[in-house]
Amino acid sequence: MSLNRYSRTITQDPTLPASQAMLYGIGLTEQDLKKAQVGIVSTGFDGNTCNMHLNKLAEEVKTSVWDNDLVGLIFHTIGVSDGIANGTEGMRYSLVSREVIADSIETVCGAQHYDALIAVVGCDKNMPGSLIAMGRLNRPSIMVYGGTIAGGHWKGQELNIVSAFEALGEKLANKISDEDYKGIIQHACPGAGACGGMYTANTMASAIEALGMALPYSSSNPALSKEKSMECAQAGKAILNLLKLDLKPRDIMTREAFENALTVIMALGGSTNAVLHLIAMAKTVGVKITQEDFQRISDKTPVLGDLKPSGKYLMGDVHRIGGVPAVMKYLLSKGFLHGDCITVTGKTLKENIAGALTLNFKEQDVIVPVENPIKSTGHIQILYGNLAEKGSVAKISGKEGDAFKGRARVFNGEFELIDGIRDGKVKAGDVVVIRYVGPKGAPGMPEMLKPTSAIIGAGLGKSVALITDGRFSGGTHGFVVGHITPEAFDGGAIALIENDDWIEIDAKNHRISLLVDEPTLANRKRNWKQPPLRATSGVLFKYAKHVKTAADGCVTDEE
Repeated sequence: MSLNRYSRTITQDPTLPASQAMLYGIGLTEQDLKKAQVGIVSTGFDGNTCNMHLNKLAEEVKTSVWDNDLVGLIFHTIGVSDGIANGTEGMRYSLVSREVIADSIETVCGAQHYDALIAVVGCDKNMPGSLIAMGRLNRPSIMVYGGTIAGGHWKGQELNIVSAFEALGEKLANKISDEDYKGIIQHACPGAGACGGMYTANTMASAIEALGMALPYSSSNPALSKEKSMECAQAGKAILNLLKLDLKPRDIMTREAFENALTVIMALGGSTNAVLHLIAMAKTVGVKITQEDFQRISDKTPVLGDLKPSGKYLMGDVHRIGGVPAVMKYLLSKGFLHGDCITVTGKTLKENIAGALTLNFKEQDVIVPVENPIKSTGHIQILYGNLAEKGSVAKISGKEGDAFKGRARVFNGEFELIDGIRDGKVKAGDVVVIRYVGPKGAPGMPEMLKPTSAIIGAGLGKSVALITDGRFSGGTHGFVVGHITPEAFDGGAIALIENDDWIEIDAKNHRISLLVDEPTLANRKRNWKQPPLRATSGVLFKYAKHVKTAADGCVTDEE
């Protein structure tokens, strides 16, 4: 089939000789100028295990694109290492990076007028950032996930990135030797790839594969594997097919496709960050996904994946039993997925997974059957109440119970809490409150992985709850509630909590309540003053001025 209708009319226009001259200058031929151009964006950079190998994968994708008689041109965008930034002021830039990634991809592809886009991405915000750009551009697009890291080991103990954070809590509680503390840190991340559990990177990769925007097996192919190289080699043929079919993101990213993504997230026990990201991604293609959609899907979807952080397995184990397609094949057989959704293969989801392995529950327990689920309904629960009038997001694995009532122990930021744990201020039965870390208050809504890991490492994980207007790493577990909206900076009730106030969390009835009478709260509200923005210039200042609430996906391009 001729690709003439996708030819580079912008470079063939005789009134644009500079365009032609520059493309001749990079080595293209007259024949090349008649071919469709594919922008290949890499979020590769040396400073993060999740991203350190992506430039090599992008080169493999480029070779595949050229082999399919297309012009492949690599460009780059940023990445932020959440693992390195967590627990520091740098974590404020993490969620912000999602918007920078989306804006930069849109900018390059819009300016260069690439006919198609392939994004080679790794860490948490890379993936939703690239999908947001794809939705805005609405040109044939594929996401290639860099893949998961192998597990680490120390003295017979299996390790992953969260092991390092929890080791800190053990060190603060004097429960670990200096040798073992250092050994865990040095061996937790043995090489390239994204964090190995069902944390945010693997959650988003799985969701995007279920959404239909990545090739089958992309989310479960390990970073350093022949399967990942084969996927890169298939990308050129796949993008050529999308160009022939004129199949674009808005044709694929339908409401039913988003429901598939939400279902897979619930079944695998995925990260709460998916709530922010899926809402934001859906907005770019005109699909309205809300927190209530997560609750609706959660109510009818059991947790089947025994995966870290709450379970015992890693993404490499999912790969071993047939990958995410095997999981989706099982979910489809049980009526949980829309099988007729079109995908980047040009085929339906049902067609893609028809040849996947059938899960054998006698030979593996990474994924359990619906008749004997890890949790009968989803772990992501949306809570409302006088503490969260516009909602909050809880991660309830079932191991913590469904309810918690305790006295507030209030900290204005995570660094205060780390000091509080060290000083023994947090006791069993407390509800730890971390506030002024929301989208505007931080600004940037950092993850609270260091605090939650420190609490667990200190032996308090089963005896305290934690609530925040910030968010959580996919590696967080325990009784936690985040995304509290309105946030403290906007005068939400979380700003009015005082030490020893009673707080009640009821996941069964989807309520989170500050047990203080209305006249007292009204008086506190009158005396509350909004603090000044913590950023006065630069990207954090711009973000704080434009970002919407967590309930709105923390987007920055809406009125």
